[in-house]
Amino acid sequence: MKPYKILFSLALLAISFTSCKKALDLAPEDYFGEGNYWKQETQFTNFMVGMHKQLRDQQFMLVRLGEMRGGGLSADAVMPVSLNEIPIITQVLSEDGPGISNWAGFYGHLGPILQANLFIQKTNETTILSEDRKNYLLGQAHAMRAYFYFHLLRTYGGVPLRLTPDVVLEKPDPVKLRLARSTEAEVLAAIKDDINKSLTYFGSQPSTDKYQWSPNAARMLKGEVYLWSAKVYNNTADLADAKAALNAVTGYSMLPNFANVFSQKANSEIIFALRYAVGEAEMPSGTFTYDLFNFSSQFYKDSLASGPLLTDPLELAAPNAQQVIQRYRYTYELFQAYNPADQRRDATFYDFYKVDITKNPKQVLIRNTVLKKFLGEINANKRYFTNDWPIYREADRLLMLAEIANAEGGNPGPYIKLVRDRAFANSDPTPFVNGTKDQNEIAIFEERMKEFVFEGKRWYDLRRMKYGNDPLAFKSAGQPYGVLNKATEAYKLLWPIDKTIWTDDPLVNQTPGYPTSKP
Repeated sequence: MKPYKILFSLALLAISFTSCKKALDLAPEDYFGEGNYWKQETQFTNFMVGMHKQLRDQQFMLVRLGEMRGGGLSADAVMPVSLNEIPIITQVLSEDGPGISNWAGFYGHLGPILQANLFIQKTNETTILSEDRKNYLLGQAHAMRAYFYFHLLRTYGGVPLRLTPDVVLEKPDPVKLRLARSTEAEVLAAIKDDINKSLTYFGSQPSTDKYQWSPNAARMLKGEVYLWSAKVYNNTADLADAKAALNAVTGYSMLPNFANVFSQKANSEIIFALRYAVGEAEMPSGTFTYDLFNFSSQFYKDSLASGPLLTDPLELAAPNAQQVIQRYRYTYELFQAYNPADQRRDATFYDFYKVDITKNPKQVLIRNTVLKKFLGEINANKRYFTNDWPIYREADRLLMLAEIANAEGGNPGPYIKLVRDRAFANSDPTPFVNGTKDQNEIAIFEERMKEFVFEGKRWYDLRRMKYGNDPLAFKSAGQPYGVLNKATEAYKLLWPIDKTIWTDDPLVNQTPGYPTSKP
């Protein structure tokens, strides 16, 4: 087998990813050696499909990294089941319990960053693709690599920068492959370089595919990265670049019904999403719902117990292989934060109550919610959790533009209004009123926390958004959303690495602030 044993695995990934319009005719594994692959356009296309399949496989990791530390999830089980990810949710992270391991799986022999490195090299070298096709594929690959490194930057700060495919060699020299962590500034510069290369390669080509990286998806990424650069690293000049990138994303519109954003695939609000389909793949949103054994005939729909006991209101009993049980629980306080007239509340959560009706007045024993937003579909009497998962959609673009306007000292109101108009069906009972920069920032964050539940954004929002000169992630008397004590836990803005990383590569140091057993 030649050095590029990796190729066969990526080709296999593409088979089940049905956005690939043609079935693959796979030869035996040995065919995919260095001398036989990269000879046809379909091989490049199918490899890119496989890379998007890998991106989809990372969906729940993206939720872990971008949301679970954000204060919206509870560590308290109100149903008789064990909740997962408690150290992440409660910020109890250490070298021995880092919450995630192995750089979140983004490196590794078959990791998505190394796949992107290989693809970029081979696509640059090829002469069999038309110039437009070659450029489009390179635009996709550079955007994808930037996206993964952006998650690493926001998670760990400085990380090893691997931008060449040398680690896919069959017998690499482990000593030569050791690589220390680059600085945060160096990683940010590499991300920006990839994004700008991506947009240069895409050129004026249109954005037609909502399930793969496109020019508009790359523009959204640029807007998000440059906004992060401006607010987290005080590169204030980057606000203008962020705004220009987001304003260049056109042709999308908000759906009137919030629930339809997730039930209607590839709709007008979606800029880029991970595709799920029956017989192809499901997301693990069933672990945010109830199991019938601990639910049926035990709860009421309201705290007054005014109706019958519930049996299975969300029809989760439709036979399905996926575990349906509440392993993850959003806080009841998040549910209460919504105005009852806000259509996002009941499209996102289903609330229910255990009530002791023998008491006078009746005594509420349990208040709970489960996630309703990504319930998927019932197909042939089976429930499948097959909603697409948005990476970027129009509401995100509008609220990032609101944040930029506020950072520039302007009025974010016009952007916030578009989001709230949809939430309240153009009958907003408490319209946004422009206030101080801090007041506006809190208002924007509150719209984001209600809009993007389970979309992997809340922890990153807390890290990026500001109250005074501090990120919202820090607790303060002026805002209620902080989760870290600045005096004692500032280092926890970043995650620790597990000790196996520096054991395998002694050049890598622990994230500053965390106690380490490294000699």
